[in-house]
Order: sequence, then structure tokens, then C-alpha cells
Amino acid sequence: MAKSLQIINPKYTASAVRKDQYPDSGLPEIAFLGRSNVGKSSLINSLCNYRGLARVSGEPGKTQTINYFSVELREKDGEAIRRTPFFLVDLPGYGFARTGGQKRQMWSDFIGEYVTQSPHLVMLCLLVDLRHPGLDIDRQAYQWLSEHGVPLQIVGTKADKLKASEKRKNMIMLKQIFPTGHDAVVHSSLKKEGSAALLERILMSLDEASSLP
Repeated sequence: MAKSLQIINPKYTASAVRKDQYPDSGLPEIAFLGRSNVGKSSLINSLCNYRGLARVSGEPGKTQTINYFSVELREKDGEAIRRTPFFLVDLPGYGFARTGGQKRQMWSDFIGEYVTQSPHLVMLCLLVDLRHPGLDIDRQAYQWLSEHGVPLQIVGTKADKLKASEKRKNMIMLKQIFPTGHDAVVHSSLKKEGSAALLERILMSLDEASSLP
């Protein structure tokens, strides 16, 4: 029987804008970051099979806090079942179109503080709209995160909005523009495409983190 992975028991836990507000549970964290409206909340809802877990908004920049969701990754391999608890972390989008300079800078500061100082972050999924894989703002985010040693997984979103030929071409571009040592995952929340591959990558990251001294 093939191994299966599933996220179970999803629950909103906390929101934060400062380090002293981070949950003090010691659980590993998998975070999601990308441009406003790239589909972070939709992806989290899709992964958890829970439509209303993370708020989905048509207005860019609506998520203004770091939002924590406690979950378990259930791995079934034959008769063996393993459950690994962790946090999914939904970060505010960057490149807000409708905010003033002061709030934009504040959001940048606390996002930067989280990704560089959270002691439990084991992987950050950088979401890139597969229709526009080479935008400067995404390149800048990737460069900054790479320079700060943040463990990255690139996820191309909204794959269902492309023809097959366009998707193949843009997937190649993703690999060239955002090298991480791991293949980019292409995801469609509408068709659930890529969920299994992303869960495999999350499991790998959690296992690597648990093996560290």
C-alpha cells in the first residue's frame, strides 16, 4: 500500500506582529510568503482541506498579521501511522497596493523579524504566481531571503489559469530564477494539483529539523 500524507486537526491558534507574541509551544513552523493576492490563504485552506481556515480576500494586503494555525501531518505507510504536529504560518503579503509608506515599512520590519529570528521556522514557502514568474519584487524577496539563510521552497500558484504549454515554460523559468536545491512545486488550489508534492516536501523538512541536535 502506498504511503499517504494528510493534514489533520487544523486550528487557528494565534496572530502576532511582535516576537513576544509568537506562540511558545516549541513546535516547528512552516511559513508561507508571497505577493499580496498570490494565493497564500487559498493554498493553506487547500492543504488542510478546510475551506474557511485561513481568510481569503480579494483585496490585496488584507492579511496584516502573522497568523498561526496548529496542524498535524498524518503519514500512513501500510499499517503504520505517524502524526507530526507543527504550525502553518500565514505571513502578510508584500507589495501592498493600498497602504501608506509607514505601514508598508512596519509590515516589512515584522516579517523580516519573523523569518530571521523565529527559532522554530524550519522552511519558508515562497509563493510565486506562475503566470508572472519573473517579477522584480519576487526576485528581490528571494534574494533577501537567500542572503539571510532562510530555508526556502518555491511554490508556483494559480497553475490552473495557464495552458499546459505555458505552464511547462513557466515551470522552467521558476527553476532558473529561484534556485533552492529543491524542485519548485506547482500548485492549484482549485484542482488540488501539487498538494501531495508539497506535503512530501513539508514532511522532509520536518524530519530534517527533528534530526538536528
